[in-house]
Amino acid sequence: MWLEIICGIIIYQLFRRFFYGGNDVLDVETSDFNAIFSVANRLEKLCGGKVYVGLNIPDADTGSRKSIDIVLVTKGEAAVISVKNVSGFVSINDDGSWTSEGGRSHRKERIPDPVSHHARMAASSATQSILLLNVYHKKGVCFRKSFARSVIFLVWVVSCGLILKLHILLIDNLLWGGCLVAEAKNTASVLESYLEQRGVTLPEGYFSYKVIIPNPNFREIYRNFPPEVITYDQWVQLEPEPKGMISGWVKGAFRGGKKEMQDSFHQQLNFILSTAPMWDRLELKGSKHVLGEFLEFKGKQEDTLALRNIKRSKVGHMAVQKTSMLGLAHSKLQVVYYPRDYRSEGVSASEWREVEVRSSTEVIFHPQNSTKVRKYKLSSISSMSLSA
Repeated sequence: MWLEIICGIIIYQLFRRFFYGGNDVLDVETSDFNAIFSVANRLEKLCGGKVYVGLNIPDADTGSRKSIDIVLVTKGEAAVISVKNVSGFVSINDDGSWTSEGGRSHRKERIPDPVSHHARMAASSATQSILLLNVYHKKGVCFRKSFARSVIFLVWVVSCGLILKLHILLIDNLLWGGCLVAEAKNTASVLESYLEQRGVTLPEGYFSYKVIIPNPNFREIYRNFPPEVITYDQWVQLEPEPKGMISGWVKGAFRGGKKEMQDSFHQQLNFILSTAPMWDRLELKGSKHVLGEFLEFKGKQEDTLALRNIKRSKVGHMAVQKTSMLGLAHSKLQVVYYPRDYRSEGVSASEWREVEVRSSTEVIFHPQNSTKVRKYKLSSISSMSLSA
């Protein structure tokens, strides 16, 4: 009986993995990207203008590239937006990394260290103070013969430790918010340098910078974040006013009383941002998104040959448009793509190309900020956009 149950579970998992492609894993992998696209869509409704998602701008100072979550451009201002999909109560570890407890996974979630070198030094000094108290406590226990005095001394040390830890949490909360703002400010500076290299003369301080935390499960211990940080409670309060007017809160958050720029400047800025380096983009079924780098197609030789023209030098966008059925399983997919052309905003129907391939064909994709290369079945993909 147990053998039959085990075999049944194995068959079910294989069936589920083959036809659905591991949705649980996709939910975890795409949640941060979904947060970015959700914020971008809402910003368009709140502020109007144009948003650019997933820029990958070269940094002349470091020789590397700087990832930018969102750039918001309206006639009155432009803003660099960093989206932090943080949930639960955030605390800092001894090594400077962050732990989010009580978040989406109901487990301790480790977050890479967002704190700068100076912030780590401050946290390290405070941690050393606690260690010194513990050492002093051990010496006191060794040299005091009275058990009562040892207990009193232990209570005193624990009390001091708790008070000190509360102060550390307060300081770390300020440091974390400050470092997020510093990171966003640095990103805005890199973008300004890139635009100037491409011939755009920007007014001083034209780009503002904001950090948005859109996760409803985010909890702040102290309400002392810098004004550039928009927490979830503040984010949900933003509402557009009728007749295209921007609400006072949104004006304070994004505009800062800047004058509207000339149309020619606005058009030039939008054109350069639309042709700037970006991450490749996968849109999966179920309104899931992944940013990263497209590598190749894998599958039967005749299918990969049919898809050989879909490369970033020739194609900007492809869509999985239609599925044909054979029995219970998907057998063939119709992939539609169009040539890359910067001369026109749209592509006529005559320029579209269509190929038909097996549904088992896979897209090999390297997600942003991931050390692993992922495989996505074409049957799970709605569209893919490639950066030039």
